[in-house]
Amino acid sequence: MQFEHWHGKRYYSLDAYIKNTYGEKMYRISLNGGMTCPNRDGTCGTGGCIFCSEGGSGDFAGAAFRSVTEQIDNGKTLLRKKTKCRKFIAYFQAFSNTYAPTDRLRSLYMEAVSHPDVAIVSIATRSDCMDDDIIELLCEINRIKPVWIELGLQSIHPATHEFIQSGVSLSCFETAVWKLQQRSLPVICHVILGFPGETREQMLETVRYAASGPFAGIKIHKLFILHHTRLGEYYQKHPFPIMNEEEYCELIADCLELLPPQMVIHRLTGDGPKKLLIEPQWTTRKLTVFNRIQQTLEERNTWQGKYFRKEDAIWPTPRLYTN
Repeated sequence: MQFEHWHGKRYYSLDAYIKNTYGEKMYRISLNGGMTCPNRDGTCGTGGCIFCSEGGSGDFAGAAFRSVTEQIDNGKTLLRKKTKCRKFIAYFQAFSNTYAPTDRLRSLYMEAVSHPDVAIVSIATRSDCMDDDIIELLCEINRIKPVWIELGLQSIHPATHEFIQSGVSLSCFETAVWKLQQRSLPVICHVILGFPGETREQMLETVRYAASGPFAGIKIHKLFILHHTRLGEYYQKHPFPIMNEEEYCELIADCLELLPPQMVIHRLTGDGPKKLLIEPQWTTRKLTVFNRIQQTLEERNTWQGKYFRKEDAIWPTPRLYTN
C-alpha cells in the first residue's frame, strides 16, 4: 500500500506529488492572460460552453488589465497571509490560454516562467487551440521550467457534448493529447460529474476512458450551476436531480478505484463562485467534502487504483503525427 508515499491519503493528491517531487508545498496563483475562446468569438460558437461563467472559468483569476508579474505578486501577497509557501504554480486559468498569436503567448508565458518564485506553469485551454507552432512554443517554455497543459474532456458521451455545446469533438481532444504526449508535455484531463441525463455508469465510463489515457493527472469536480449562464437558465426552467454530498463522495470513491495509482489527482471537488452558485450549495464546504471523501475511502477500505487494470484500457491506439 502506498499511503505513506501519498502522505496519509488514499489517493495520489497533487499536494503529495509536489511534496515528493519538490520537497515543499506549493499553491496555484490563478492568472488571466486577457484571452477569449473560439466558442465565444464566433469561430465555432458564441456564449461559451453552457456551464461557463462570464469569467471563462477564471472567476478566481487576476485582473486581465494587470501584467502577469503583477498578478503573481498580488497572489503571493494574499497566499502568504495564510501560508509560508515559497514557490508557486502560475496557473493560466481564465478562458482558453493558447488562443492568441504565438508572439503574444510567448510574452505571457516567458513573463510567468521568468518569475523567480514560479516553479511550474500550468495552462488551461481547449484541444482545438493547439496548433504545431503553439506546441513548439510550449516545448520551448518546458525546457526552462515544467509546463502542464490542462484540457477539458468533461465527458465522452456525444449527447452530453451536444448538450453543453462545447464545439469540441472527442477525436479533436484525442489528437491534441497525442501531439502533446509525443512532445513529452504532461496533460491534465478535466472531467465533470453530474451532467443532466448521464447515469452513474456513464460517468464511470468517462473515468475509465481517462484512466487508460496518457495523462499525467486528472481534475474531477461536480457540475456547477451558476447564475448568468445558459445552464443556470436551463436549470430554472427544467430542474434536474443534483447529487448530494454523500452520493458525490461515494461516486468519487468509485472513480478513484478505477484510476491508475500513478495518476496525480489535481482536483476532487471545486470552488463555484459563491455569489454565482445556484447548486450544489454543499460544494462551498470544500474541506468538509475532502474529509468526507477520505472517510468514505477508509470506511470502504479502498484506494486509488484498487480496480485499475491495464488490460481494460479503452483509450484509442496511439497514432503518429508529423509537424
